[in-house]
Amino acid sequence: MDLGISGRNAILLASSRGLGYACAESLAREGVNVVINGRTAADVETAVSELATKYSVLATGVVGDSSTDEVQEELINACPTPDIVLLNGEGPSPKRFSNISNADMTDSVQRSLTAPLMFLQRVIPGMCERKFGRIIAISSAMVKSPNPAMSLSHGPRLGLTGVLKGLSKDLARFNVTVNQLLPERFDTYRQEQMAQLAMQLRGITYEEARAEQVKSIKAGRLGQPNEFGDACAFLCSAQAGYISGQNLQLDGGSYEGVF
Repeated sequence: MDLGISGRNAILLASSRGLGYACAESLAREGVNVVINGRTAADVETAVSELATKYSVLATGVVGDSSTDEVQEELINACPTPDIVLLNGEGPSPKRFSNISNADMTDSVQRSLTAPLMFLQRVIPGMCERKFGRIIAISSAMVKSPNPAMSLSHGPRLGLTGVLKGLSKDLARFNVTVNQLLPERFDTYRQEQMAQLAMQLRGITYEEARAEQVKSIKAGRLGQPNEFGDACAFLCSAQAGYISGQNLQLDGGSYEGVF
């Protein structure tokens, strides 16, 4: 299927590896020019080189923390008129509830809620003027973290979900859609981190930790990053203009609810 987005321009936050990179690759395969962002220069340079070489698109790298004003300005300078924006960011390391400080919570709110919304303020007016925009946010599929730890990002990300739902209603008439992708466990570096954390907290082996990850998924396997990236590409497509304000579970059938 031709997704009708060849020649479009995308800014993808936190996209030099993992699920962010999978989204960038699926978009580049469709002919979308991409701005890649990450905190490590080597990762960004590698991603840019791979995508530009493999898909013959314009790929630009911006190194740094996308929750800061300075890096957000660099991203806009690299692509002043993005048609597609991916909101993504590495969540903070899980902590025991009793160990969470005020500074920890303040930092999490800034990174997971305030900064993404401030970035959208920069790009939404242009999307509305051009009558095309696709905003995708990667959030949490379930409020589930390795017991007895908890993720600091759950609260702010749920808050972001509420704001994005409201924005989706305001922007629909401009052909600007806003959707969230909610991944459960995908086979990325993040799950390696979570396995290492489970080993430390619970005294289990690496093999046991990974087996527990797989067991928690109804499909009996971890998701593959390209499956996630392709879902993102479709929601960014011309054909997906009537889909907005949705939270798409990508969880191998694990969600227990009906709706």
